[in-house]
Amino acid sequence: MKFRVAYFINQYPGVSHSFIRREILALERQGVEVLRVALRGWDGKLVDEVDIKEQSLTRYILRGGLLPLLFATIWAFLLSPLRFLIALRLAIKMSFRADRSLPYHLTYLAEACRLLPWLKSFGAQHVHAHFGTNSAEVVMLARELGGPPYSFTVHGPEEFDKPKFIGLPEKIRRSSFVVAISSFGRSQLYRWVELQHWPKLKVVHCGLESAFYADHAEPLSPVPRLVCVGRLCEQKGQLLLVEAARILAQKQVRFELVLAGDGEMRDEVESLIGQYALGQNVRITGWLSGAQVREEILSSRGLVLPSFAEGLPVVIMEALALRRPVLTTYVAGIPELVQHGESGLLFPAGSVEKLAHAMERFLALPDEVVERMGAMGHQCVVERHSADNEATKLFALFRESASCEGVSQGKKSNAA
Repeated sequence: MKFRVAYFINQYPGVSHSFIRREILALERQGVEVLRVALRGWDGKLVDEVDIKEQSLTRYILRGGLLPLLFATIWAFLLSPLRFLIALRLAIKMSFRADRSLPYHLTYLAEACRLLPWLKSFGAQHVHAHFGTNSAEVVMLARELGGPPYSFTVHGPEEFDKPKFIGLPEKIRRSSFVVAISSFGRSQLYRWVELQHWPKLKVVHCGLESAFYADHAEPLSPVPRLVCVGRLCEQKGQLLLVEAARILAQKQVRFELVLAGDGEMRDEVESLIGQYALGQNVRITGWLSGAQVREEILSSRGLVLPSFAEGLPVVIMEALALRRPVLTTYVAGIPELVQHGESGLLFPAGSVEKLAHAMERFLALPDEVVERMGAMGHQCVVERHSADNEATKLFALFRESASCEGVSQGKKSNAA
């Protein structure tokens, strides 16, 4: 009999959630049956064919509006009033000192009520959520309603910014285990739970499929081009990057900068590019498919990511896998992967001068040095971020959780 696990995500699939898709597909390659459930995403505009297929395989909690949630809530109460009241009490508790008011947490309970019969009909032995925000609360409430054991992956930086306001300690205490994507991430979780819960905090890296790796080194672009891949938002630091580009232009350094992505700050970034007359140097692509991102990375000499806050960006793994060095900041789990002077260059977050200096220094490096840095980064990613290897770790944790649940149920039966 195959092991059955449900994945619960706030929005899936998505342009920035390729790491979840890779994890699910890697588990399926190992024989795990995966039920995909998301709150929303059924009407998302997707450019990647693999994501379009994932969309067709996903069940959506909020599809159909309010009535299905209401009927599911009433049915959950009628089926097991005591369990429902226990879950209701927990939802109310989670609203205390939270960043969202009680009606939101009651909505999470309704979402858990709709999720529960899907888990049971699928025969899920475990449910795993990504991100420690509302998705983790929904699976926690589903557990209180009689669902399977749960776990969730914490990525950061949002969870690290407001752990108490999202009830992160409570979610960890009630879970079977919690995954951090870096040692730094796990260290932040240690801060919010008691020592007795530390053993359940695990490190499982985001992974890449072997098909993504470049089998051989693609020739470096003769153009002095850098690419920045990511949502155009405050934490990624694109405004600082444009400021650094201005410094290079003033020094008459020859360069091109590609901002691969889109987001809420696009207008502001475009305005700054125009203000500094950098239209010949800086280009914004808009949203790209995975294949297009890959091509943008390969057509550059390196990736630059001046982030102010991160977990451990998947795009760094992708660039190193493609043998392109990375210029980025000393934040969060990044230094665990990017070694300064070996697979890239690290600089202090928030310093436009240090960023500009790193860009200028890197663009002046001979091809053989850039190629050597890229090769070292590639080797590190292959060893540390294989999707299949990381899925093996995760699968073992799922099985251990299900085994513990079976032992616990057996003890309850014997006691009865």
